[in-house]
Amino acid sequence: MGAQTPYNELLPHLFRQEYAKMTAVLCRHFGLKHLETAEDIASDTFLKASEHWAVHGIPENPQAWLYTVAKNKARDYFRHRTVFETQVRDRLSPGEAEQVPVIVFDRHLIADSQLAMILAVCNPANARESQIALALQVLCGFSVAEIANAFLTKPETIKKRLQRARKNLREDNFRIEPLSETEVASRLDTVLKTLYLLFNEGYFSGTGNRLVRKELCSEAVRLALVLTEHPCTDTPQTNALLALMCFQSSRLEARTDDKGETILFEEQDRSLWDEALIRRGNYFLVNATNGGEVSRYHLEAAIAYWHTTPTDGDKWRYILTLYDQLVLLDASPLTAWNRIFALAMVHGKEKAIAEAEKTKATDSRFYHALLGFLYAGKDRDRAIAHYKQAIALTPSLPERMTLTKAIKRLKRT
Repeated sequence: MGAQTPYNELLPHLFRQEYAKMTAVLCRHFGLKHLETAEDIASDTFLKASEHWAVHGIPENPQAWLYTVAKNKARDYFRHRTVFETQVRDRLSPGEAEQVPVIVFDRHLIADSQLAMILAVCNPANARESQIALALQVLCGFSVAEIANAFLTKPETIKKRLQRARKNLREDNFRIEPLSETEVASRLDTVLKTLYLLFNEGYFSGTGNRLVRKELCSEAVRLALVLTEHPCTDTPQTNALLALMCFQSSRLEARTDDKGETILFEEQDRSLWDEALIRRGNYFLVNATNGGEVSRYHLEAAIAYWHTTPTDGDKWRYILTLYDQLVLLDASPLTAWNRIFALAMVHGKEKAIAEAEKTKATDSRFYHALLGFLYAGKDRDRAIAHYKQAIALTPSLPERMTLTKAIKRLKRT
């Protein structure tokens, strides 16, 4: 986005891209006990931008402008706190006032602070799902609705989970500080799950008006790459997750058209696939085999690998075999439905329909979308009914448009 972009279009983009980074650096100075203070300063920075840019226009370097304002607001906060300490607390002598720290926002510190924040937030003092939810909100800028979509649960459940997690942070006075190798290792699984969900929301957004949010995918890849640069986080699982992200990212340009509408896998222009990213995916997948373990990320990366290879007669058989292994590690409904899709490609729709209907997940849009696909060509009315149910259940505009197009195709048949 250039300087000609209207400020009311640019600001939401910058908020998504920079707010979490800004909060992470500020928390490095305030400590996680004062997480809300860091968030308030970051929020005030964007509020000032909306007021100032509306009158004076967008500055030449919007990101630099934002970080300068954040730095000044943080400095003012510390000065005001110092005045309080010296004037209100009589026991302090003039020389004992807290020094105003120097706030720095450089590229290296921002990246380092984000990773440190993720490790700090993923603290065993909170339940694992609460750790992930809080990391997605604070560090990835997710809304409650987006987190609920990632967990396939209700927003009210997520709100309560976040409130409890924040309360624990305040009471336990967590700080961003170096962790031992043992502590890092104990938190790595949760960190990887956070990045996995961050990437997934970018790759297939379940909320809002965009199916693909490339900035989220890029951020997840960047943070995963940072993990591979540290010996204690450069594990087979980390490499497998990064391989998965590379394979999936290679097809981002081909997944939507100029209007933002979905292009189905079979209809994608393969000349738009990024061969360099596919090669990087192969590289990280090979690295992931060094430890002898097989995680869900290994299996999903292998499935994604088969999606990037030229079609052959056995492709879907390999994918189904991988899904058969994956459901043993991850019994989530989404994994089960993806396996059923692969089952249909190998053994036909009749068998897949029987498997799908056993789940009886009538409150899920994925369930109805899958059955809509499976009944298409067999029972048009039932297919349309399931697609309509999926439309009613999804909050995503691009998803509704894709399902509506599927109904129109069925009606023309």
